[in-house]
Amino acid sequence: MNAPLRRAEIDLDAYRANLDLVREWMDPVELMAIMKADAYGHGLEPIALAAVDAGIRWIGVLTVPAALRLRSIGVGEDVHLFTWQHDPALDFRDAIDSAVDLGVSNVPELQRVIDAVDHRPARVHLGFDSGLHRDGSTPDDWPALVTLARDAQRDGRIEVVAAYTHLAESSDDEDAAAVALFDTAVEQAEDLGLDIPTEHVAASLAGLERKEFRKDMVRMGANLFGIPGADGVSAADLGLEPVMTLTASVAKTKRVPVDTGVSYDYTYRTTAETTLALVPVGYADGVPRLAQGRVEVAIGGTRYPIAGRVAMDQFLVDVGDDDVQVGDTVVLFGTGEHDEMTVLEWGEALGTIGEEIVCRIGTRVPRVYEGHRVEGHVAEYLRGER
Repeated sequence: MNAPLRRAEIDLDAYRANLDLVREWMDPVELMAIMKADAYGHGLEPIALAAVDAGIRWIGVLTVPAALRLRSIGVGEDVHLFTWQHDPALDFRDAIDSAVDLGVSNVPELQRVIDAVDHRPARVHLGFDSGLHRDGSTPDDWPALVTLARDAQRDGRIEVVAAYTHLAESSDDEDAAAVALFDTAVEQAEDLGLDIPTEHVAASLAGLERKEFRKDMVRMGANLFGIPGADGVSAADLGLEPVMTLTASVAKTKRVPVDTGVSYDYTYRTTAETTLALVPVGYADGVPRLAQGRVEVAIGGTRYPIAGRVAMDQFLVDVGDDDVQVGDTVVLFGTGEHDEMTVLEWGEALGTIGEEIVCRIGTRVPRVYEGHRVEGHVAEYLRGER
């Protein structure tokens, strides 16, 4: 059967199954489904609507514009949308009016939120830096941030929803020390007269491996897309299902003689008379140039290595004397059930993580949503009704 030129198949059944499994693991702790980077490259709106249909009531989307996109397609205020990376010039009024939760990490940022408040209080999560050093208030600045938040809450300008931090996941001992530092910060806030109703600390890896770090809510991202973060642990090991399958079709084939140089710089030469198959996916679509010699793709259940440099728009595979035809389906990565590599294997082969691979897949690769749960809000969105 012929395949489209290129596409990313998104299995919403798999996403829902992962949601259900992770919620079971986390019970009774609340689950926040993280969907930054366009839902890890899977498409923010359909993934978010699928999560809402599944009963998820906390979604993390990194930025206010992403949260407002979800409000615009009908994700109601019964679903809390958490954002934590803000443009220094952002006007927070639309976010506040749309009940978007705002992670804030310093006094100037919180003051900008307070100044933007009009007819309803802003929902605020106070971020604390417990050692990752990319976000959150430092321990020295924390009392001033807490004091401003306390006074603004008493004035009805904000509602402090939570305090949060993010762990470096460097070692068990260092993570335990970070959580202890966060616990001290929460105690300090309460001593200053600010009640912290909710705490969230753990993301995907710590949420799975360190039950004592789950607090009131766990932020889960990669696991929900079937990409576990633990070294040497596959999705199948955990019962998770990969959500994205990246496919293309053979665009051209040609027979070439022995010792033919292939693609730029002739970094690959044929060792016999052979057939080359052109796959119309390149580094503009998210296939790294480093994939040569490290990644294999599957055609008809047989794996073939990428031959020669990956170009912007295509790469070649050496299929020998096998009967590979134009239009045959090429599976770059998927579930692994048909002998193709998984995204986790891609990450290992390329010295990175599976999350980076799926986030790299470019916008000219259409996302095609499949599964019998393409229904409810998702179906309305895909039909253009939202």
